[in-house]
Order: sequence, then C-alpha cells, then structure tokens
Amino acid sequence: MRSTLLAATTTVCLLAGLAASAQPSTPMHPSETTRPAQPMHPSETMQVPTTGSVTIAPEKRTIIHEQLRTAKPVTLNEKVAVGWTVPQTVELLPFPDTVVTDVPVVKTYRFFRYGNEIVLVDPETRKVVTIIE
Repeated sequence: MRSTLLAATTTVCLLAGLAASAQPSTPMHPSETTRPAQPMHPSETMQVPTTGSVTIAPEKRTIIHEQLRTAKPVTLNEKVAVGWTVPQTVELLPFPDTVVTDVPVVKTYRFFRYGNEIVLVDPETRKVVTIIE
C-alpha cells in the first residue's frame, strides 16, 4: 500500500511540474517590449515596438504629411497596412533633407504616397512600419 501511495504521489508531483513548465511565460510590461529607434529630441515621442510599427508624435506627422503632399501617389490593388510587405514594383523614396531635419527619426526609413497617406517602410525588410493619414 505504501509503495502504491508513494508511486501515486510521485506521479502527481511530476505531472504538476510538467504542467507548470508548459504554462506560457508572463508577458513583459509594454515598456519592456519597446525601444527608442535612435537618440531623439525630448519633444519627439517616438517608440519602436519590436513588432515593427513606429509611433510619431502628431505634430511631427503633420510636418511629414505637409512636406510630402506633392509626392506622386502609388496605385495598388491591395490595402496597405502596418506589417504589410511592399511589393518590389513599388519605388521606395528617401525622405527629403527638409523632413529629416524636422523629424530625424525618419532618416533610416523610406516612403511612398498611397492616396492621401504617407507610408513609412523599413527599406531592409520592405515592411510598412507606420502610415501617416
């Protein structure tokens, strides 16, 4: 009887250990999943989550949109969204120096105009990182 009880107790402990190790780890706090894209001016509130999206302060978005409103729009048969891979047929343009001077964080990205939106793209992966409406 004792050996049966000992075996049952051992089995329960082993199963409890396996169940605990199979549990997903606790997600990190959102501030731990983001990192600054580059050193920036304190007035810029820009964070780059590890998911690839970019957040640009509203006043900086206005500057970008106004300075690039004359760029030739691209016609696509697909809906553009953050995380989408831009086809090789779409030309990715560098940001003009005037935009980079006002919003330095965009320097490493490229863009294209889609309708009335400015689409920021990581040139290495061709993934959309943010859309400025």
